[in-house]
Amino acid sequence: MSEAVIALGTNLGDKRNNLTQALAALARLPDTEILRQSSVYVCPPQNPPEGVAMEDFLNMAVVLQTNMSPLALLGACLGVEAAMGRVRNERNGARIIDLDVLVFEGMKSESFELTLPHPRSLERPFVLLPLKELYPTGRAPGLFFDAHLKEIDASQCVKI
Repeated sequence: MSEAVIALGTNLGDKRNNLTQALAALARLPDTEILRQSSVYVCPPQNPPEGVAMEDFLNMAVVLQTNMSPLALLGACLGVEAAMGRVRNERNGARIIDLDVLVFEGMKSESFELTLPHPRSLERPFVLLPLKELYPTGRAPGLFFDAHLKEIDASQCVKI
């Protein structure tokens, strides 16, 4: 079994319910168990499309233990997004659900399909705040993030 971290985000519809549905779907993945989950954070959109007003996001992260491969886990996350109605119209646009594989124990990857650790995780307060909650030492499997959290402005993200 390997440890993996998934970031969840939503800013359309019933956002709390979207997170609940996504968590339930992740819990049903084969040979996968949710070990722990962070609190939920309200955060403003990061780099929204020009001229587009968007609602704030609800964000959180979960630690999974899984026998799935990293690519299979990514495929499962994309399947959950599709089943929940995610439509990818524009980069950084509004979304009913977003599931990102942040890290996967023992795996570094830089491919078209999957880059691990997630390439922008160290720039995003909505990722780093839940990670800090899940890994108080500032070190997740394959990712040391504590110093980056000190360098970014996370003041607009609020734990609820």
